[in-house]
Amino acid sequence: MRTDDTAEAVLPLLGHPLFTRVARIGRRLRRADRDHPWLLDAAVVAVVVLLFGVPDFVRWDGDGPGDGPPITFVQLPTVAMLAMQAGLILPLLWRRRAPYAAFAVIAAVFLLQWTLGAFLRADVALLVALYSVTLHGRFRYLPWACAAAAGLLVPVAVRVSAVVSVWGALFFLVGTATAAVALGFAVRIRRAQLANLRDRALRLEIERDQRSKLAAVTERTRVAREMHDIIGHNLSVIITLADGGAYAAEATPERSREALRLVGEAGRQALGELRRMLGVLREQATAPELHPQPRIADIEALCGRLGAAGPEVVYRSGGELESLDHAVQLMAYRIVQEALTNSLKHAGSGTRIQVALTVEGAQLRIHVHDTGRPGGTGEPSPGEGHGLAGMRERAALYGGTVTAGPEPGGGWSVRAVLDVTPISGGAA
Repeated sequence: MRTDDTAEAVLPLLGHPLFTRVARIGRRLRRADRDHPWLLDAAVVAVVVLLFGVPDFVRWDGDGPGDGPPITFVQLPTVAMLAMQAGLILPLLWRRRAPYAAFAVIAAVFLLQWTLGAFLRADVALLVALYSVTLHGRFRYLPWACAAAAGLLVPVAVRVSAVVSVWGALFFLVGTATAAVALGFAVRIRRAQLANLRDRALRLEIERDQRSKLAAVTERTRVAREMHDIIGHNLSVIITLADGGAYAAEATPERSREALRLVGEAGRQALGELRRMLGVLREQATAPELHPQPRIADIEALCGRLGAAGPEVVYRSGGELESLDHAVQLMAYRIVQEALTNSLKHAGSGTRIQVALTVEGAQLRIHVHDTGRPGGTGEPSPGEGHGLAGMRERAALYGGTVTAGPEPGGGWSVRAVLDVTPISGGAA
């Protein structure tokens, strides 16, 4: 039978009300056993006493254990019979806490009883103890316990040889003991599998929570980086335009009006990008209208907007830039944007900025250089702020590097080298 056929045959059984009820009772018993472990041990002792201990007194007629073929057994006094039954059954109370100790006591009483030639139905406690040793004991001692049990069954087989052959009786008794050991193994393996599944489920839950936290941290870092790029660049442009417009308000009102118009455009652009980003973060049923992310083709417009704030910006490009992946183009745009923002912030509006992007093989090279402040006063180092750290993090995503520092002839340069592979066929 195939596995699918077996599964189809088993699934209806799993959904049967009787199976569901039995499973529910099993769960309740396991829960009660965890809360009160002594309760199950006492229940096992009570069941053995009722099923096997009491019949020794009720059906004892002084001639033998029953009305079967003539087998001569020693008739024990009531007190001795009670003592033997107590020695066989009571050790089952600690069969889980100390299985080998319980098995040793029961085996000793069992051997004494059959040495005296007595018959007790409570001898079934030996099988229960053997099952408990297999289920709860250490495996390295199990072969010795099985060998001891097999040795204890030899005098029993010899004693009943008047009814059945010694080998037949020994085969039956050893088979019964083997069944007890096999049942113990089956239950132990099943419990180990369930424990492994629970442990695996717990690990998967922990890993899922960790992945969720890492994803949240990554997303917060990405959003913070984007917010820094958007707000930092546009505010720098707005401040520079506002200062220039204030100086030109009296001398050249036309330049002041042009500066105010450019301030409005820069502010609207920043507000649009912020709305787009915050709209994606909101958990709303209706998402805002989305616009394409900036690409390398938008760098020329970026340079034009920055040039309106005062600096002279020269942009050069080479290679198949449009064939690069969209993520690479966005990363290149943000690196250039941050470098231009730093130049405007530290070198002022009178500097001259050169921007160059070239694709050479599998490398995208970005170079942004400014001449520094007019008059040769130089440009203060921007330090290791969020902007430079953000550029390096972006470049590291593609195995690239970013270096920034003063130039020997004056000014400041930012160089980025990204290991990328152009996508054949152009951008989609």
